[in-house]
Amino acid sequence: MLKVLILFGGVSTEHEVSCVSASNVCKNIDKEKFEYIKLGITKKGVWWVYNGSEDKMADGSWEYDTENLVPAVVSPCSAHHGIMVLNKATKTYEIIRVDVAFPVLHGKNGEDGTMQGLMKLAGIPCVGCDTYSSAVSMHKCAAKIIAETVGVRTTPFVRLRKCERDTAVDAVKSLKLPIFVKPVNGGSSVGITKVKSLDALEEALDVAFETDDLVIIEEGVVGKEIEVAVLGKDDVLASVCGEIVAGAEFYDYENKYKDDTAEYYIPARLDDVVAQTVRKNAVEVYKALDCKGFSRVDFFVTESGDVLFNEINTIPGFTAISMYPKLMAECGIPYSELITRLIMAEAE
Repeated sequence: MLKVLILFGGVSTEHEVSCVSASNVCKNIDKEKFEYIKLGITKKGVWWVYNGSEDKMADGSWEYDTENLVPAVVSPCSAHHGIMVLNKATKTYEIIRVDVAFPVLHGKNGEDGTMQGLMKLAGIPCVGCDTYSSAVSMHKCAAKIIAETVGVRTTPFVRLRKCERDTAVDAVKSLKLPIFVKPVNGGSSVGITKVKSLDALEEALDVAFETDDLVIIEEGVVGKEIEVAVLGKDDVLASVCGEIVAGAEFYDYENKYKDDTAEYYIPARLDDVVAQTVRKNAVEVYKALDCKGFSRVDFFVTESGDVLFNEINTIPGFTAISMYPKLMAECGIPYSELITRLIMAEAE
């Protein structure tokens, strides 16, 4: 039986979403094939093996469940090939070897290549993208630039460093209002503001710069929000297109994970030719960024049928309402089988 290390939480603005996603992964993993260890990271960066309930992971109370917390860290020594766990009785650390790591970590310090780099040092096969592809995919500007080199159109954008914010008004002159101000490295729509008037630009920059020193400012696109789930490495599978109709001003964090007022259409309400273009472009972006394992690739489709790449998520949400597992299920791969495929792709 393979031993799987499931990493969750993390020092990230997406900490809570990670806990919910990881709880769902634990509940749906095939327990006849895999033994799993839950390694949680608090917002302050404290690492614990958690032996308690998956429900407590989901509601965030796991880190206060002290009876089920054991101090532990991933050992960077490849000879250990696993984690160092405190033996409370002897006050010494013991090594637990693991076969595969599954980082269910969204955002910074988990999806951006940092955790993938640690696993590389530790010699532990890691589900999903490697260090390079994680980092370049997380960086919204880099991902767009690379997408454009393979002929995939993107939403018009400019980037702005924190030290350049006094030039912001001039920088966005090439863009049509409304515009979206986003941290370059981030996900789950955290730190994003829709700006309809330049009078609101400074406040939007304040919000984005709270989580990053570099922001991307994108021209708003009138059209459908379309997502494609991609799976695999050499033999890549692209799902049917999914469509999201936001229940708010835009598909923000609250709309995604809390009030759940968005509407979902699987398959998306697209002309067949346009849908095939979206799926083709999703694979092109995935390959251009050297992705493997899984990713969700997001697009806008305008009323005239233009397909514009928005962003890619290399560790997409695995919550009960997340699009990635829903899209894979539409392809005939149910949640539990999806988890098995992702793990076995690295174990083989």
